Amino acid sequence: MTAEEFVKNFYLEKQNILNLSFDTQSEYRTLVSTKIEELNLNELETEKFKKIVSNLLDDAFYTILLGLDGSASIGDSQDTFKIYDEDDNLISESGDLESFAYEYFHGNNK
Repeated sequence: MTAEEFVKNFYLEKQNILNLSFDTQSEYRTLVSTKIEELNLNELETEKFKKIVSNLLDDAFYTILLGLDGSASIGDSQDTFKIYDEDDNLISESGDLESFAYEYFHGNNK
């Protein structure tokens, strides 16, 4: 896996969480989707709220990735990490994730 694929997988996970949070049809609904449905929002309000939640998730995932990259703090610590896959192949070391994270979470790659 490359650094870009690593970031892309985080982005896909963010999209999955967002979609599950607003899924009112599935047999296996999440607690979040149930709580959102209980708000009884109309279609326009639901879309506005979905955009807010999407932006919140973008910021959270982006910050986590930058924290792993050493470009932002995680809690009170700012360290750099090397990320390896299960076969001990290096995926990322300091500075490899930041540009991809920006592209996927704040750029035009959406």
